[in-house]
Amino acid sequence: MKICVIGTRGFPQIEGGVEKHCEQLYPLLRKDIETVVFRRKPYIKSNSYHCENIKFVDLPSTRIKGLETVIHSFISTVVALFMKPDAVHYHNIGPALFAPLLKLRKIPIVLTYHSPNYEHDKWNAFSKSLLKFSESVALKCANKIIFVSEYQLKKQSPEVQKKSVYIPNGIPKPCFSQKHDYLDELGIKPKKYILSVGRITQEKGFDTLIKGYLNSDHGDYKLVIAGGVEFESVYKQKLDKLRGDAPVIFTGYIYGEKLAQLYTNAALYIISSNNEGFPIVLLEAMSYNLDVLASDIPATHLVRLNDDAYFPKGDYKLLGQKIEERLQNPQNRTYDLSAFDWNKVAEQVSMIFDEVTRSGGKELIHKMKYTSENNTGDKRIDINNEV
Repeated sequence: MKICVIGTRGFPQIEGGVEKHCEQLYPLLRKDIETVVFRRKPYIKSNSYHCENIKFVDLPSTRIKGLETVIHSFISTVVALFMKPDAVHYHNIGPALFAPLLKLRKIPIVLTYHSPNYEHDKWNAFSKSLLKFSESVALKCANKIIFVSEYQLKKQSPEVQKKSVYIPNGIPKPCFSQKHDYLDELGIKPKKYILSVGRITQEKGFDTLIKGYLNSDHGDYKLVIAGGVEFESVYKQKLDKLRGDAPVIFTGYIYGEKLAQLYTNAALYIISSNNEGFPIVLLEAMSYNLDVLASDIPATHLVRLNDDAYFPKGDYKLLGQKIEERLQNPQNRTYDLSAFDWNKVAEQVSMIFDEVTRSGGKELIHKMKYTSENNTGDKRIDINNEV
């Protein structure tokens, strides 16, 4: 079985939630599934990655905001037509704008719906309209739809829900680090800083985070924000002005050992997003047993935290109060994250490819749904219980 993948910038070592998702998922698919991943040339950092059932096709793209996804998705879709795959797997609604070309050739389409991108503040009115149109095209053309957020699934029409399934993101095993050299480089000490991870974009709410930090009695705790800047240079300038001389450290995009050191030694993790699909970084922080605070949005309720862990999005004053409370009583927590297993996710996605490409797959997908529903009950995962 050959599956073409469209909608990711690629992997490894490329920042982004979809990119992390793909990097974890595809190596774990059944070995009889050959995956052809279309990557975007401007973002490729390494060609040394090797996995037996994964092939990369690096195609031209641009870093121009608003055009990057459109250009690369069109080229990738045309190339996929000539490759005659058994199915095409689109990630998110924007890249699936050209899915009708595949329908003309009767190539099955699987869509993973990560988030409604048109809700992001970074897009102008025209871009939001185009994304909404792309969403309608994607939902109509897809043979099967995977929602990483049950909240987004429930918002859809009965017709869309009938061909959809909820599969949450997984979480890789944490790599606890014994080293401190990167902390020394940043000028921070173990358990004496607050951490947040994510691309520097408006929907991540880093302005709320910095205001909350400045509005708190944080003592000698510093704030570390780990994430790269792409199109949002104006927003980054706003954040720089906002922090002034305060001990707020921007690391840029990091991964591997450097990121592991930050997760291992943080005193508190905060996700301040205004909008998310499924926040993998929140799961990562919890896998490192960190105490967390989260903005009160549907995505952060896909994992159920104690009520006092949430603050209304944008409410930096309340966030400041909660920061003070957590820093005055610092603690590590242990969570049950067994429901977020990439091996289980890969097994379920493999079954979906069976369903759309071969007869007999319906029995498999029915079994998958039955197992998923029985494992998760109301499909919300309670992770407050300490292990």
